[in-house]
Amino acid sequence: MKNTTETDTIELINRAVATSQSYHEYRKMVTQYAAEGKTTGPEQSDSYIEYTQLNNRRMNRWDKTLKFSEEVSQKIRAVDSQLIFLVLTESWCGDAAPSVPVMNKIAELNPNIELRVALRDKNLELTDEFLTNGARSIPKLILINKETNEVLGDWGPRPEPASQLVQEYKAKHGKLTPEFRQDLQVWYNKDKGQNIAAELGALLALK
Repeated sequence: MKNTTETDTIELINRAVATSQSYHEYRKMVTQYAAEGKTTGPEQSDSYIEYTQLNNRRMNRWDKTLKFSEEVSQKIRAVDSQLIFLVLTESWCGDAAPSVPVMNKIAELNPNIELRVALRDKNLELTDEFLTNGARSIPKLILINKETNEVLGDWGPRPEPASQLVQEYKAKHGKLTPEFRQDLQVWYNKDKGQNIAAELGALLALK
């Protein structure tokens, strides 16, 4: 997190939450954008529109097939604090397609956890408080105590094993290619959301 006052950060979070969407609302919006050939964010490029359409299909699949281990499910159900999962994302983000459905599944398992989805490019000041290696990487999940507005932790943009794959590829090739991004999605599919769920379960322990 950047060096800023706690009051400033809380104000930015409250602003983001106030303009955020439920997961259902977000999914409805992405589905509509995909059908209309649009994407979230200011850049309405062909590639972003194609990624939005692809991610919409991926999220449909994740919503239908995602399951957690009993151990992770028990940890989630045991949380008794009132929490907000505030996730900064965009419809074109490939890492968000598997991650945000996991966040929704967690919220569905425990009524004490409320998931709110905010668009990064409409909340850049807040995004800049939670940079990843100096970049506005998404998805970025901010864990908030609903009663005190205290930031308890954050997560993103991807689980540690996937981050390691990305770092190794960048070190060898300089930048990520479309072929690597496809390979990364294959990794997500094989993992079935288990690393994301485990890491978010560990984050909940910070409550």
